[in-house]
Amino acid sequence: MIKKYCDIIKLKGSDVLSDKINNEHDLGYKSLLTHKKTFLEFLRDFVKKDWVNLIKEEDLVLIDKEFILEDFKEEEADIVYKVKIGDKDIIFYILLEMQSKVDFSMPIRLLMYMTELWRDELKNTEKNIKKRKDFKLPSIFPIVLYNGEYNWTAPRSFKEVLSGYELFEDNIVDFKYMLFDVNRMDDEELLDIATVISSVFSLDQSGIDDEEIIRRLKVIGRFIRMKATKDQSQIFRNWIVNILQNRMDGEMKNCIQDAFEKTGEMEVDDMVSNLGRNLEESINKKVSSAKKESVIEIAKNLLDILSDDIISEKTGLTIDTIKKLREEKENLIH
Repeated sequence: MIKKYCDIIKLKGSDVLSDKINNEHDLGYKSLLTHKKTFLEFLRDFVKKDWVNLIKEEDLVLIDKEFILEDFKEEEADIVYKVKIGDKDIIFYILLEMQSKVDFSMPIRLLMYMTELWRDELKNTEKNIKKRKDFKLPSIFPIVLYNGEYNWTAPRSFKEVLSGYELFEDNIVDFKYMLFDVNRMDDEELLDIATVISSVFSLDQSGIDDEEIIRRLKVIGRFIRMKATKDQSQIFRNWIVNILQNRMDGEMKNCIQDAFEKTGEMEVDDMVSNLGRNLEESINKKVSSAKKESVIEIAKNLLDILSDDIISEKTGLTIDTIKKLREEKENLIH
C-alpha cells in the first residue's frame, strides 16, 4: 500500500538531489567523522587492518588545515587526522566525494592535497631535524568516501593517470587510495555491524523505498541505546533528520515531518525506535486519504449514468455522501 502511495506522490530520487543537498551530505559526514569515537569505529569496521587496532581514541588529533587548493575549492570536503602509532606518525586523509558522477581526477586531487600536507609538515619542522639521516615525513593514508549512483570507475592508483607508466616499472610516483562506495555496500552487513557510521551508510543508500527505510530504522533503533554515546546519538539524530527529509519530496516529506514532530522531544534511542512506526502510521493515513479522494472522483464520474444506490454499492461511499456530490454538481451547473 505504501508503495502505491509513493507512486502517487512521486518520490524524489537521489539522482536529482540539488547541490545544496549534496553540500549538506558533505557536512553531515564531516560532522560524524570529526567525532573521534565515530571515526575510530569507521576505521575498525571498514578499513580492517591490523594496525587500526593499535590506535587509541585519545591519540587521534584532528588537524585544522588552513589551505584549500583553489582548483578544487568548490568540491573539496576533507578530514585530516594525525595519530602516532608506536614511534611512527600517520596521517589519515579522507576526501568526501558526494557527487553523483565519478571523478576521474581523483588520484591527481589526492596527490595535490597530500603534497600540501607534507609541505605544511616540512614548514613546521625544525631545520636541524630535517638534516638528520633518520628524518621521515608522516605516512598519509588516503580514503575516498563515495555515495554516487554509478560504480566508481576512476583509477584507484596514481600511476594509472600517467601516460606510459607501464614502461617505467617502479621508477615513477605511485600510491593507491582506499575507496568506500556506500551504495555498493551490503545492507544486511551494515545493519549487522551495528554502529552509528554503519547505520548512516545503510540509510544513505540510494534506491531504497519507504518500506525498506522503515525496516532499517526499526533495526537500527534496537542497538542505538546500547552502543551510541550521548554525543553520537545527537549527531546521528541530526543526520537521519536531514537524510529522510532531503531524500523525499511533496507529501512524503510532510509525512516525515509529522513523524518527527511526534518523536522530536524523545531521547534519541526512543526516537529512532518509534520513528519507523510513526512514519508508517503517518504514511498509511495519507494513503487512506488519497484512496478516498480517488473513490470520490470515480463516484463523480458515475453520477450521470448510475443511481445513488448502485454508486454506493460500487464505491463503498454512503448514500448521504453521494447526495452531497450531486448537490455540489447541480450548484456548479446553476
